[in-house]
Amino acid sequence: MDMKLEIVVVPVSDVDRAKEFYTALGWRLDADIAPDAKFRVVQVTPPGSPASVIFGTSVTEQAPGSAQGLHLVVDDIAAAHDELTRRGADPSEVFHDAGGVFHHAGTDARVPGLDPKRSSYGSFLSFTDPDGNGWLLQEITTRLPGRLDPATTAFASGEDLASALRRAAAAHGEHEARTGAEDPNWPDWYARYMVSEQAGAEPPL
Repeated sequence: MDMKLEIVVVPVSDVDRAKEFYTALGWRLDADIAPDAKFRVVQVTPPGSPASVIFGTSVTEQAPGSAQGLHLVVDDIAAAHDELTRRGADPSEVFHDAGGVFHHAGTDARVPGLDPKRSSYGSFLSFTDPDGNGWLLQEITTRLPGRLDPATTAFASGEDLASALRRAAAAHGEHEARTGAEDPNWPDWYARYMVSEQAGAEPPL
């Protein structure tokens, strides 16, 4: 049985302030429902995300600001830093972890700058909402094997698809250089490459 992450609840002290902050980031406002004075639910969704975020009044017993380590995935961490800065999120500088596996809690073992090899999964930045709930962005360009089912390949947005096409085009150029011939079946090659990239499988030769 599929079990897909649908909602993350974020505890906030001021619902209107949180709503203003997250929508200013360009997150889609899905709902703002208050059936009575003691209960309010606001739902927002980050661009391209299949999962949404809920905050409000009487939706969680967590203390405001106690949600930490919430992850968002991007395919260009430097561009994401620029956009968050422009939208007023005051993000950290891009960093990688000294251990190179994931990242430590808080700010321990942070090394300034992109992962030296620009490895997928290796570069991060962080920001907080007005209550101090902590978000991290992680750059992922190629999934590890087995992380996605190739039979259910999908793209979350037009921008996501365009980025995949650009990577396929670059790889296909290298493919034609290796073979020394123009490939008339390039659409099929692109499709195989894009599916294998998402699924973390071996790309076509």
